[in-house]
Amino acid sequence: MKPITQSEFAALSSDKAAHWIWLVPILAAWGVHTSGAMTLENVLQTTLEKNPAIQEAKSGVEQAAGQRLVLRSMIWPKVTIAVPAGVQGGHRAGEDKTKAFAFARGFFTQTLFNAAVPPSLRRGDVDVLIAQQQLNVAVVEQLHQARLAFYAALYSRSLQSIREEQRQRLEENVATQKNRYEAGLTDRSAFTSATVQARELDSQIESAQRAYAEARLQLAQIMGRDLGQNATLPEPEGDLKIASVFLNVDSEAAAALERRADLKLARLLIRTANEDQRIIEAGYYPAVVGNVTGDYIPITGIHREGSTSRTQDFISSEIRERAGYTWRVIDNGKVGGATLRARATREINELTCRKLETDVRRELARIANNLKAIEGRERSLAAAEASAQEGARVVHQNVAGGLASQLEYRLTQKGLLETRSGLLDAIYQHNLAVAEWDRAAGRYFQFSEDTAENVH
Repeated sequence: MKPITQSEFAALSSDKAAHWIWLVPILAAWGVHTSGAMTLENVLQTTLEKNPAIQEAKSGVEQAAGQRLVLRSMIWPKVTIAVPAGVQGGHRAGEDKTKAFAFARGFFTQTLFNAAVPPSLRRGDVDVLIAQQQLNVAVVEQLHQARLAFYAALYSRSLQSIREEQRQRLEENVATQKNRYEAGLTDRSAFTSATVQARELDSQIESAQRAYAEARLQLAQIMGRDLGQNATLPEPEGDLKIASVFLNVDSEAAAALERRADLKLARLLIRTANEDQRIIEAGYYPAVVGNVTGDYIPITGIHREGSTSRTQDFISSEIRERAGYTWRVIDNGKVGGATLRARATREINELTCRKLETDVRRELARIANNLKAIEGRERSLAAAEASAQEGARVVHQNVAGGLASQLEYRLTQKGLLETRSGLLDAIYQHNLAVAEWDRAAGRYFQFSEDTAENVH
């Protein structure tokens, strides 16, 4: 992936960040409404801009850029200026005058050769790439969690609606049986049975309400909403629907290997461990440093510290050049042991990366099979729902006329509720599976100038 420029990084937190996000596979299944409620597109955009984990990952990119400057400083020259000053006096070689003095001293140090410089420069670049990919991973993870929370809220709300509609029909049956009982057309047991059947749904509706509130709370947290005393939770817009998905495991697996942020991060960690090993091994090579020392003396007669005669005093301004090197002759395990640890880290990262790459196709195949099974289940339940509704309608009319028993009515209504709930669950599971497919295929987003040159 191409490194993020400063302008691109700034754009990530601005309103123009939407052009970074590739959400066509996600939003294609939704009829986006224009009311004040939160659509999926609004949720994902707000998550991108305000999610705490994403904001923290953005700070990591800045920190990595600063660390790169530290690693690059090894090749830059070091310049130091000192201004010694004081008072000098006493009797020596015929001098008896006390006088103040000051002069300037400069030091210039330049690394001429250090085997750790090239891997250090590469290490700094890789650190920035790692921070960028960690940001990408955080973006994908948080967008995925926001999407799942959005679906969960819609599912809980729809399930609550189905159960409330069912309870309304049962309440109508209670009223009918009450009228029949008061008219002496039936016994009290029919009225009691109808009442108990209606009350059974109360706990299920409350459970759906709690799940809906929890999903909205999770959605608000992911979106970075203020959860103070007067905070309002987001109200998701839309309904769960099934959208057709083109499932080509081979092509998607090949593309996922190139665009998934977690795989790119795993490859970069291998490069990092490799550069760390090279930096450690650089301790076996000599390091050569050049030094230039200059003294500017505005006046003469200034004695050097420790001098015993005038011939050792500062005569005038001077410059001295020299070079020196250091070389580790004996390795007591400090270099060798650290090298082995870095090599072990690199090998572990390589195994982890290979496992992730191998699992891509297997994961996509599993999700594809799951989607096909869910679609088959949805078609079966959709056909069963029409039949269940017709059967429940006929039994409801018969019960009202005293031609059917409460047991028969109870069984048909229970079957209708289970069929409608099962159909809703199948649609919900299909949406979750599509979200997992997009995540596994790396379809959540990609940069506008995405290339693979920095991944190999």
